[in-house]
Amino acid sequence: MTAAVAAALICSISFSSCIGSFRLTNSVLKWNNQVGSKFLNEVVFFAFWVLPVYEVTSVADLLVLNSIEFWSGRNPLSASTKVVDTHDASYLIASDDNGYTVTNRATGASFRLDYLKDSATWALNVDGEVHPFLTFVDDTHVAVPGIDGDFRTVELTEAAVAEYKAEMLQLNPEMASDAIFYTSR
Repeated sequence: MTAAVAAALICSISFSSCIGSFRLTNSVLKWNNQVGSKFLNEVVFFAFWVLPVYEVTSVADLLVLNSIEFWSGRNPLSASTKVVDTHDASYLIASDDNGYTVTNRATGASFRLDYLKDSATWALNVDGEVHPFLTFVDDTHVAVPGIDGDFRTVELTEAAVAEYKAEMLQLNPEMASDAIFYTSR
């Protein structure tokens, strides 16, 4: 039995020939970096090595998840689904490697938000029709639609985003009560 398990583990590593994304381990590390101050983060990091949280996630990634990712092309942890309730409706938001599908739970109407990696662009996809709405120009600038419909570059600062928000609210004042603007990616 021990020989069979050892052979299976060696084969899963040898035959998959992939490094993989180590998504589970990276998710734990990402969470660890957001716990609190750098000192608290370090304490949690050390505790996770002692407990062996990181060892377990690394082995799970190495032996199972990365192999599944290699053979299927998708990591099992890459997709998730959440329900978001607003004062107007309830939505089902399903995420995958390329973006989000948003579905109104009452009507069934849906749309996609896709991230187009080759152009660093977020686009709205409705019934197969793609409408780009935000392109990352660099680390501090994005291209977004202006009042005239043409794309313009906006700096990712509080003042520049507030100016853009004010311009868009002039175009459509009804959206002022429900608008939520995010300024970071």
